[in-house]
Amino acid sequence: MSPFTLITTLPAFHTLEEHDNFVASTPASFSDIPPVLRHKEENVSVTIDPPLSGFSSDDCAVGTLYVLESVLVFMSATGRGFQVEYPSITLHAISRAEAGPSIYCQLDQASSAHAEDQQEEELSSMSELFIVPKDPLSLEAIFENLSICASLHPDPASLSDDMDDEIFADADQVEMFNGDEQEELSEVGRAALAHLESIIYNPFEQSEDQNHTTEQAGETPDE
Repeated sequence: MSPFTLITTLPAFHTLEEHDNFVASTPASFSDIPPVLRHKEENVSVTIDPPLSGFSSDDCAVGTLYVLESVLVFMSATGRGFQVEYPSITLHAISRAEAGPSIYCQLDQASSAHAEDQQEEELSSMSELFIVPKDPLSLEAIFENLSICASLHPDPASLSDDMDDEIFADADQVEMFNGDEQEELSEVGRAALAHLESIIYNPFEQSEDQNHTTEQAGETPDE
C-alpha cells in the first residue's frame, strides 16, 4: 500500500491564529475543528523514489508544502498534489544529498510488516521523499514543525501492550547487546545504514573537520 494519497484539493485547515479564535468561541463540537497549519513553504520541489504513479516530473517541479497537524501535503503548481500520513514517515532528517539541501523522509509502504525475518522485504517496500525548498534557510523550520506533527501521530504498531512493564523493568534484568556493529546488523541493515549516513547532514561534521585540519597545521582551534 502506497504511503502517498493523490489529491486535487487541499484538506481543510486553520492557521494558528484562526485556531485560537475558533477555540475561544467555544465550538459546538471540538471534533469538527480543522487541523492546524504548522508551516507553509512556497517554491518547493520534491523528488520521490521510486517515482509515484500518476504524479509526473512536472507535478514534482514546483509547488507549496503544507505541514498540517493531520497530514503532510504537497500541492503542485499543476493543481495536483499528494498527502502523507505521519505514521508512514519512519524517518525524517535534513539531507546533504547531491540534489541539494533538503528534507529527507523515509516512508514505509507496508507498515503492517515488522517481523525481523521480513527485514529485506521491508527495505524494498520503502519510499524516499526529498523536499527541496528554494530557500535553504527554511529547512530548520520545516524540520522542526514536521517533527512536532509527527510526534502527534505515533505508529500504533510500534507500541507494545506490555510497554509499561518493559520501561519500568529492573535494570539488572535488562540484557545488553555486547556484539560489534557487524554482528548487530544484517547485510540489509548495514546497506540501509550506509545509505542514510551518505545523505543525512551532520551539523558537527564540518566544525570537527576544520579543527582537525587546523591541528595538523600546528595550530590550536582557538588561534
